[in-house]
Amino acid sequence: MSHTAVDVIRAKRDGARLTDGQIDWVVDAYTRGVVADEQMSALAMAIFLNGMDTAETARWTRAMVDSGERLALDVGRPTVDKHSTGGVGDKITLPLAPLVAACGAAVPQLSGRGLGHTGGTLDKLESIPGWRAQLSVDEVTAQLRSVGAVICAATTGLAPADRKLYALRDVTGTVESIPLIASSIMSKKIAEGAEALVLDVKVGSGAFMKTPERARALASALVSIGVDHGLRVSALLTDMSVPLGRAVGNAVEVAESVEVLRGGGPADVVELTVALAEEMLSRAGVTASPRDVLASGEAYETWARMIRAQGGDPDAPLPVGRHKHVVTAPSEGYLVALDAYAVGVAAWRLGAGRARKEDPVQAGAGIVCLAKPGDRVAEGEPLLELYTDTPDAVPAALESLSGGYAIGPTTPPVTPLVIDTIRG
Repeated sequence: MSHTAVDVIRAKRDGARLTDGQIDWVVDAYTRGVVADEQMSALAMAIFLNGMDTAETARWTRAMVDSGERLALDVGRPTVDKHSTGGVGDKITLPLAPLVAACGAAVPQLSGRGLGHTGGTLDKLESIPGWRAQLSVDEVTAQLRSVGAVICAATTGLAPADRKLYALRDVTGTVESIPLIASSIMSKKIAEGAEALVLDVKVGSGAFMKTPERARALASALVSIGVDHGLRVSALLTDMSVPLGRAVGNAVEVAESVEVLRGGGPADVVELTVALAEEMLSRAGVTASPRDVLASGEAYETWARMIRAQGGDPDAPLPVGRHKHVVTAPSEGYLVALDAYAVGVAAWRLGAGRARKEDPVQAGAGIVCLAKPGDRVAEGEPLLELYTDTPDAVPAALESLSGGYAIGPTTPPVTPLVIDTIRG
């Protein structure tokens, strides 16, 4: 049966369920340039407004996977990956990948760059002198066999339909569609070829999903797609109302990750790293205690080998922003709030993030949170350290932080870091 873009757009505009044939055709035709950007924009808006059911979303994902190559990872170990929907101070991939590898699984972590208030894993790692993000498929496979972990950019052959559609969604106001988010994430992860996947779905002010209901809907969609494609998959809903750890930026988050790998670091970063590692190992069928492995130093050794394998020097000094500005407590009491979104935007304005994909980032820019909610502070005590190479950016960062923290007379209630777990 022949199809036209206008027929597919009309069907979804009028609330119809797209057939498998319509989905396969329109995704392939858009990838090849037969369907124009303005037509796919109209279809994306129709999907945003009218949604897609579980079967449609799974088929849309399959079509995006089929638009490119699919890696076959024969590396001699069970393979398992993790994906985070993005947050502030979310450096978890950095200690997690070598930790899970040190426990006996292989972790092919294809990562991205930051945009807006959320940080990018590749931007953080590129603050390490010599480290490179671009690897060939052969290099990825060889490193998984020798080290057990790789963190790198996705190859251009993986899900090219998603790369085109992602850029289009960004400029047409259709980013927030759960079917389109879920198919975008899962098409890349399925094409990557890992046998198991754990998803860290963030919820809160610093996350794209602001409410538990939206986060749970996304997590369920992601898990459903994974099951449909034969993956052993789980999703953890985790809190992103407060920045993770104390460091927000690029080099500062690498430094904090190394602290964790050496057996220290902030308690929340350690807690989430271990929780995700346990879930990944369970999904991969590997029996090990990530907490014990972390304490032993083996995870740090795996980290050092992983960095060296990609040209980096794990012992090199990390860059620090040349200008430092300290934010102090306006009164005595307990820090009762530290808004993740406000801190993320401030770090972005200091140069740690980008407004457009082509913008550069400053490796040394970022924020160190000297106090976290629940800590008692004295009037005038330092709360935040801001680092940047561009001092003119500080006023805008301070404006972003205005109202982003509060001090009160009593400690705030404790919010669990892991809110829920959904397993396929």
